[in-house]
Amino acid sequence: MFGIDARTARVVWTAALVIAGLYGVFLVRTTLLVMLIAVLFSYLIYPLFVLAQRVAGGRVPRTLLLCLVYLVVVGLVALAVGLFGNTVAEQATALAQQLPTLLDPATLERRLPLPHLLEPLRARLAAFLRDLLQGGSAEAMPFVRNIGYGLVHLAGNLIYVVVVPILSFLMILQAPVFDELLVAMRHRRNGGFWTDVLHGLNTVLSSYVRALALLSLATLVAYGLVLSLMRVPFALLLAGVAAVLEVIPVLGPLVAAAAIVGVALFSGYEHVGWIILFIGGYRVFQDYMLSPWLMSEGVDVPPILVVFGLLAGEELAGVAGIFLSVPFLAALRMFVVQMRLHRTKITTPPTSGDANVL
Repeated sequence: MFGIDARTARVVWTAALVIAGLYGVFLVRTTLLVMLIAVLFSYLIYPLFVLAQRVAGGRVPRTLLLCLVYLVVVGLVALAVGLFGNTVAEQATALAQQLPTLLDPATLERRLPLPHLLEPLRARLAAFLRDLLQGGSAEAMPFVRNIGYGLVHLAGNLIYVVVVPILSFLMILQAPVFDELLVAMRHRRNGGFWTDVLHGLNTVLSSYVRALALLSLATLVAYGLVLSLMRVPFALLLAGVAAVLEVIPVLGPLVAAAAIVGVALFSGYEHVGWIILFIGGYRVFQDYMLSPWLMSEGVDVPPILVVFGLLAGEELAGVAGIFLSVPFLAALRMFVVQMRLHRTKITTPPTSGDANVL
């Protein structure tokens, strides 16, 4: 009728709905990002809440117990800020004030710490670093400008620092409701597959977030302790930067190592070689022993995919894309694994033992 093909109309209508849905997701992308960060934050708090439930033995109401857990977490954060916040702030101010002097090419040759074997090459190395600084300063300005814009944008959205814990509090409080929904879903068509997918996603995200938090904490403690004992300039500040950059796989530790060695080198620190040996030894321990042990539950993404995800995530969503790229790839890998297992269950005929049981 009227020359309209019903099948073509259904296809066009479906495509229009998909485009409208994607556009709606784009419009609320900030809200979705806040919700996702709240989910990740919940994975940090939930193990403490489960431990508190075991200790309480059901004698304390769920809401009150969760409030106590949050108070303990806030108290620990406030204690850490009170103990080290002033020192880190002073070191950051001092570094910002001394940075023009440290990067001054005119005095670089005199301040450059070198072993006796490399002393004849002092002038050449200083000239190389001088050219590198002068050539890289212009290229670094757009990057610094983007960081400034990002900080201004972050300062205008500090309300999310309050919103994220509140959302995670509500999510943890409603965890039994989610469990009931998963149980009900298993009895529906293809419910077993989607239930396994959601359980696998929960395992991947919880393992990744908790491992990332522990890796950052280990980096903060190790770098802060060793660099302070070695009397490296701005030790606590550099340890904090390394801990924050730990959330960016592969590239983050490299940038942190370059920053630490660069600050020590331009500050005239005489034992830069020991810093390099420490960082190299710590990276071997963390990357080949600690990190595989912490991320043993499904977070197994090849390094080449990690680098690709970081670059693609930065292009698509900036800093948020960098942070979320690895868990997204791990979740995608888990989904593919569950699909293969589901197809194997469908195509594999039952054994004689299974037939006898049925």
